[in-house]
Amino acid sequence: MRVVKEADERRNEILDAADELFGQKGFDGTSTNDILEKVGIARGTLYYHFKSKEDIMDALIERYSVRLLGAAREIAEDQSIPILERIIRVVRAMNLNGGSSREIMEHIHKPQNALMHQKIQKVIIHGVPPILTGIIREGIEQGMFNTPYPYECMEMVVIYANTVFDDDLVTLTDEERLSRMLAFICNVERLLGAESGSLMGVMKMFGAGDGAANE
Repeated sequence: MRVVKEADERRNEILDAADELFGQKGFDGTSTNDILEKVGIARGTLYYHFKSKEDIMDALIERYSVRLLGAAREIAEDQSIPILERIIRVVRAMNLNGGSSREIMEHIHKPQNALMHQKIQKVIIHGVPPILTGIIREGIEQGMFNTPYPYECMEMVVIYANTVFDDDLVTLTDEERLSRMLAFICNVERLLGAESGSLMGVMKMFGAGDGAANE
């Protein structure tokens, strides 16, 4: 007897199968036949939900984005968390430097999934600055920061962090990474009009250690 499933259930089943296959074989190495065989559906059923393999990838990116941005917004809106800690947690949630969604990003960072990586970077660059901007505005109200350009500052921060601290784009030694982080934090303080040294505690949150923060 043929099993008939609701459209959303079938769509998610296809996405789950594609997600697993992309992780195993890469996007380019996975064929639509692979997806069909794994889900156990006819080609017409697949094309009812998705126009192409690229369409499946875009739907996966959208699903990742909902999870990543949702986690970041939840943190940003939690006013029980101190402002500086909230900023770091948002960054970590988006995996600009590790975080709760590490398994997603490790999957996307695989060389065979370069196109997925590129697309999720676009999501981060467009989605994270508005979330961080709200926190920065709170900091301005509390006298921690002083800048007329909170959004633009966060856009610069996210683009830099998402590029220079991405191991797929820039290869750094531990010493070079530490130097970049120190310079990054120093310049973020200037961008935000924060007191010199006030953001150096960030180094501890990123596990750089007390010695690095005091250099």
